[in-house]
Order: sequence, then C-alpha cells, then structure tokens
Amino acid sequence: MIDISTELVRALISSQFPQWSDLPVRAVDRQGWDNRTFRLGERLTVRLPSAEGYVAAVAKEDRCLPELARHVPLPVPEPVAVGAPGVGYPFPWSVRRWIPGETVEVATGVDGTRLARDLGDFLTRLREAPVGRGPAAGRHSYFRGCQPGVYGDEVEAALERLADSVDVAACRAVWAQALTSAWPYPPTWFHGDVSVGNLLATDGVLSAVIDFGSSGVGDPACDLVIAWNHFTGEERKVFREAVGLPDDAWRRARAWALWKALISTAGLAGPDPEGQQRRVLDRVLEDAVV
Repeated sequence: MIDISTELVRALISSQFPQWSDLPVRAVDRQGWDNRTFRLGERLTVRLPSAEGYVAAVAKEDRCLPELARHVPLPVPEPVAVGAPGVGYPFPWSVRRWIPGETVEVATGVDGTRLARDLGDFLTRLREAPVGRGPAAGRHSYFRGCQPGVYGDEVEAALERLADSVDVAACRAVWAQALTSAWPYPPTWFHGDVSVGNLLATDGVLSAVIDFGSSGVGDPACDLVIAWNHFTGEERKVFREAVGLPDDAWRRARAWALWKALISTAGLAGPDPEGQQRRVLDRVLEDAVV
C-alpha cells in the first residue's frame, strides 16, 4: 500500500493541473481501502488507487461513469480529468465532481422503507442502461456479476472452520439452491458493491451512489445483498418489489450474502470483531426474501 498524503496530492495537482493549484486539499473523513479520496476545493475530489491491483477499477470508472450518468436517476462520481503518474506516485489517478451528502452508514433521519424503494428504482434504471463498453463480469469485478458458485471452495472452507458454531446443513441448502440457476437474460449493468458506505443521503433521502470500482456487465443478483446486510424484514419486501427481479435472482443473491458472511465469520476475509457478519448470516438463514 502506498502512503498517499495531502502533500503528495498537492504536488500532483500543481504539476499536472495548475489551474487548480490554489485550491485547498484535504482528506475525506472516511477512507476506503482500495482508493484514497481527497477534497479539492469545494466542487472536486481526487481519487487515487492505493495499490497496483486497484488501478484498473479507477480506469474503468473513468471510462464508464460518464455514460452511466446519463441513464441513472441519481448522481454518480463523474470524472473531470485523469492524471498521470508523477512526483513519486506510480499510478494514473482521477479528479471527480464532489457529490454532497453523508453515507447512509452514518447519516441520520434515513427512512429505511423509502431508501429501499429508491435504491430499488436506481438499480432498475442501472440495469436498463446500455451496456456499451461495459466490461463483462470477471476478476476485475471480484467475480460479482458471475454465478456465485465461483466461490464454492471458500464456502466449504468456511463451513469446515465453523462446523461447531453454525447450521452447516442449512447453509449448504441455501448454497445448493443458488447453484441451480444462472442469469438467463442478456447481461446488464451491476454496481457490484451496493452497501451503506457507497450510498449517500441528503436530508434523510438517498441522493447519490458512489464507488463503481466493482461494477460490470453480467448477473445483477449480487446487487441485492444489502437486503440482508442492512434492511429489515418489511424493508426487504419493499426493496424486492422495487427491484423487480425474479425468485432465482434472489436465490443467487442470498448465496452472495451467505458467502460473505461465512468467510468473514470464519476469519477468511479479515476479522469481524463486532459480529456484524455473523448477524447477517443469521438473517440470511432466517429470511429467503422470496
């Protein structure tokens, strides 16, 4: 991981975009892992990959977001300029428009039912966007947009570790149900990481969707995982209706949620010290949302 400081960002801006060299630079409060983000004045942000493995995702966003922005009902982080390696930083980087709002993760006054409906509407419009140059699901999307069976080995490894603490038979039943189907229609756009940290709210209402680094074209079932990660039972029903996807998509979505909850609970994907993913696992087993 590269140490990306405000001084480095200032130097990059000054050397490549001198028209913005007088604007203040400051790090945003809540940083992601794949990229570092800095405010540039009041209307722009700078997004820099933190390691080589994340470079392709930023380039993908720069290429695809301008087109997607014309077809979705909420703002997305459109690029304004693309920077080159320089002043000791080895990767391409991006300048984007700043989108106001707080992440749903920390925002107050967010009505879950309205959020479920609005998010479902956004994902529906995203699926309807022309696929154009959108990249087919694969390694670049961490296999989001593919059949969840791609992670079958990880599920089995997690179940072996958790054999004494989870209902292994119930987990295997959920997983097996998902493997009986695949997306039967032409591939569509998917976001790939629909989570409360990537949804912005203003005055309690969903106002933007950010971080399309895992996006691509394929099976949109992966975008439904938030049904178990965030929404309550009644909100899940509203979300399901608004999304408008068939039962088999929900069975695959349930498997995506199961996979992440299992590998996190088993310690195969980093620690889960607050037990959040274990609670997600319980919800996955309790509610099929179909």
